[in-house]
Amino acid sequence: MRLTSHQREGILRIIREHLGDDAAVWLYGSRTADDRRGGDVDLLVQSPAIVDVRAQAILHDRLERELSLPVDISFIDPQRGMSRFQRIAAANAIPVEVAP
Repeated sequence: MRLTSHQREGILRIIREHLGDDAAVWLYGSRTADDRRGGDVDLLVQSPAIVDVRAQAILHDRLERELSLPVDISFIDPQRGMSRFQRIAAANAIPVEVAP
C-alpha cells in the first residue's frame, strides 16, 4: 500500500468525522501496488447511512486537501449494496487502517 501512516490516519479521521465510527474504507487501484509510482487515491467507502451528494463533495474536497493528491471515492449504497464496479474494486482492495 502506497500510503503513509499519516495519510491513512488523515483518511480515517475525515471519513469518521463525517460518517461516524462505523464507516469502513478500502484502498483499491494503483496505490495498492508497492512497485508502481504516482496515481490517484482510489477509495471505496461503506457507511450505514446513505451519503448524499453534498456530503460526498465535502468529503472529496477535504480528502484531496488533506492528502495533496487527487482522490476518487466510490460510496457503497447501504440499501442496494455494491455495484458491479464496486465488487470488482473490492476483490483486490486493502482496508485503510492505522497500524497499532
